[in-house]
Amino acid sequence: MATPVSSPDNFRPGFELTKTVGLARRGRLRLFHGEVETPVFMPVGTAGTVKGITPDELTGMGAQIILSNTYHLFLRPGVELIEELGGLHRFMGWGKPILTDSGGYQVYSLESLRKLDDTGVEFKSHLDGSTGQLTPERVIDIQERLGSDIMMVLDECPPHDAPEKLLDQAIARTSRWAERSLRAWRKPHLALFGIVQGAADPRRRVAHAELLGRMELDGRRFDGLAIGGLGLGEGATQFLDTVEATAQAMDPARPRYLMGIGRPEDILNSIERGVDMFDCVIPTRNGRNGQAFTSGGVVKIKNLQYRNDPRPLDETCDCQACRNFSRAYLRHLYLADEMLAPRLLALHNLHFYQTLLKEARDAIDDGRFVEYKGSRLARMTSDSPD
Repeated sequence: MATPVSSPDNFRPGFELTKTVGLARRGRLRLFHGEVETPVFMPVGTAGTVKGITPDELTGMGAQIILSNTYHLFLRPGVELIEELGGLHRFMGWGKPILTDSGGYQVYSLESLRKLDDTGVEFKSHLDGSTGQLTPERVIDIQERLGSDIMMVLDECPPHDAPEKLLDQAIARTSRWAERSLRAWRKPHLALFGIVQGAADPRRRVAHAELLGRMELDGRRFDGLAIGGLGLGEGATQFLDTVEATAQAMDPARPRYLMGIGRPEDILNSIERGVDMFDCVIPTRNGRNGQAFTSGGVVKIKNLQYRNDPRPLDETCDCQACRNFSRAYLRHLYLADEMLAPRLLALHNLHFYQTLLKEARDAIDDGRFVEYKGSRLARMTSDSPD
């Protein structure tokens, strides 16, 4: 397993912007367990594993950094056990960087199980109903004990259609929690990102991004900023307008992370608007549900047209599934409920995403990102397999 790039005492995270094409950015993020080339897609390993995919397979497809979730790991198996066994990297056998989400989205999605106030979040476990509490300070402590390369602050994620009063309350609370997170941060070799909220309101988003960008406490400031709470029901135009306005209000010297967004077209459109980092469960979840992303569009493998199709999922792909198996075979596995089917489909989708982001980085390096994005999206929609 890879080792940290330095000792904690003499390492500080950093970000270097190396190229721009319009608003699209090419960069290099320096983290305790290695460097990450941006723009980047982070496979999601919520509970300490990317479902069905081994660390070696992730490395082989070019994954540079993965995401886990503080809330879920806190509940099971518990931070004490992970810390006892050497930290999250050693526990899950992954030697490259890890970003841990704070649990703020779970506050949003598990609304019926939680109580929210300025102190933090009191919740009932979705596993066994036991009660627990997350505060900004506790979330930082958990992530530092896990050894997360990028830690996220606890935030409140309001619905996209929240009334203005509630929206402003959520932004103000997120800001107070962000300041408390800076105060609680004890391990500066682990990066800390703030989270910008504001639903689909560009004016509020800009104001919040600027506030978090200025926030500093005893010489400490956020290593990067994230855009949280999008992709939750707002329209496509609202989404892109909000992304662009928010990204451009962020400090260009720090990385910009768009949380939980994962459709290929949304990723490419957001790169064009200045975003550097992405994560989403779509590649693995859709794979488990029989959908494969290909250069010609989405393949729904259960469809009858693939019953005797000898072609690979994607003739331009060199992943294990495409090198070795036909669409007909994958359809057979899926309909027979064989566990290999969702595993191979998820592996292919993750490989597709890593290839997409590698192509995007190369296109920015070559000064041709706009042309690349247009041709890539046209190929994915003009010749759809279904």
